Amino acid sequence: MLTATFFDGERWRDGVVGLGEDGRPRLREETPAPGGPFLSGRIVGGFTDHHVHLQLVDHALLASSRLGRVVDLGGDPSTVARIAVHNSGVSIGGRASEAVPGAPGPDSPELRTVDFAGAFLTPPGGYPSDRAWAPAGSVREIADTAAAATAVEEMAAAGVSCVKVASNSTAGPVFSDALFRTIADLAAARGLPVIAHAEGSGEAQRVVRLGATQLAHAPFSERLDDEEIAEQAARTSWISTLAIHDSHARAIVIDNVARFHAAGGIVRYGTDMGNGPTPVDLNPAEVAALRTAGLDDDALLRALAPVDPLDPRSLLLLLPPGSADPLAARPLTPADLKV
Repeated sequence: MLTATFFDGERWRDGVVGLGEDGRPRLREETPAPGGPFLSGRIVGGFTDHHVHLQLVDHALLASSRLGRVVDLGGDPSTVARIAVHNSGVSIGGRASEAVPGAPGPDSPELRTVDFAGAFLTPPGGYPSDRAWAPAGSVREIADTAAAATAVEEMAAAGVSCVKVASNSTAGPVFSDALFRTIADLAAARGLPVIAHAEGSGEAQRVVRLGATQLAHAPFSERLDDEEIAEQAARTSWISTLAIHDSHARAIVIDNVARFHAAGGIVRYGTDMGNGPTPVDLNPAEVAALRTAGLDDDALLRALAPVDPLDPRSLLLLLPPGSADPLAARPLTPADLKV
């Protein structure tokens, strides 16, 4: 066994690492023996991408990635449920993920947890109902309270960990305040947070006021003033998706994220994987944009929300000695444990 320093999601700690019965590296929360050998480098769990669309990419590539968990934020619920790897990973809603009958197992021995929101909930004719990229079955058009109740019940029965609501006033109608709030209340009654795509003037503020607990995209269509930033930082978290934007929108969103982060807001790493040619892995462009927004090494690691490295099924990554750069991480191998 080697003494190993690892990141527990909030801070660096010491434990021991060795080979498990299956021949793979296993981290343990034990007091290292005095004078024992040290692992060269530091350990983190596989990273989380909080915004992906697995039907738009080759999801089999997850097995060779540095991602230990992804959150699918818009797809056909039955299809994504079949893709999803639901073992004992913690879902975004804080519940233990449950097995999905007929779901394939992971293609690598380490756990890759896939949590998902199911279909986009949107008004009739709302975004993204008219988008060619939206897979069949990935949108539910909701006209009234009864339809909202039916959709939320359907998503919950499919095993979702959150509900995705579209509120894009630049691309079509958006829900009334009353119907948005009803959807949020229905979701909350089932323990499901609402993640909103908020785009257009005032939408980021409106959806949070009506019950959204997270924004699927950090606000990019308008600059929020400092008072609005402070309100957002106190009430919600943002998924970054900075690198998908053109130069104009990227300047706006990086400025918003920089002030949101400085105000104590929670930023989560997310790429909108599948929106254009995004890698099925850690995205260097997203990491670089988050650094531009002021996230240092430790803040970036928290945004990446590594999976629990003490879970014996988790993907373990090794950072080089003296580095906390996630882009330098690679899978920990048995060869790394040879003294």
